[in-house]
Amino acid sequence: MSFITRTPVLWMLFGLTVALTLAFGAAAPLVGGQFLDMVSRPEDTRAVFDAMTPSERTAHFWLTVFLDTAYPLSFGLFFAGMAWRFFGKLGPFAAIPGFVVLIVDLTENTLQAITLSGAAYVLEPKEWVSPLKMNLFYLAALIALVAAGIALYRVITKKKA
Repeated sequence: MSFITRTPVLWMLFGLTVALTLAFGAAAPLVGGQFLDMVSRPEDTRAVFDAMTPSERTAHFWLTVFLDTAYPLSFGLFFAGMAWRFFGKLGPFAAIPGFVVLIVDLTENTLQAITLSGAAYVLEPKEWVSPLKMNLFYLAALIALVAAGIALYRVITKKKA
């Protein structure tokens, strides 16, 4: 775990998370403007999926496989690394939401990739997977934000000493 807590690695993960967030915005028109990641109710998920053209489904598949695999790896490891580094003895426990959101997001991506590939329609579990992902994301982000506050406090108090 010491690798993801190193300052250059945390900055790289943060930068990658920002870059991928911007990439999603730029790629939205390729999928018809709406990513499946942002819907969870079965009827909404089905409506978004059914409204996609074959080319939009193909684009969404490849964006899910590449972009949306890198995304949870970047933010999940960033959140976990921040917690692990700055929460002291509680770090391993504070890092858990970052690791779990990574796994849950990759699970959601797998469901989407299977469906977008045309192999089977398996988006029903998104009804609970997507809200779980979002809640874990917010929790892990909050923990990382507190960790950043701890880091800033340490920098400020060290300079005064």
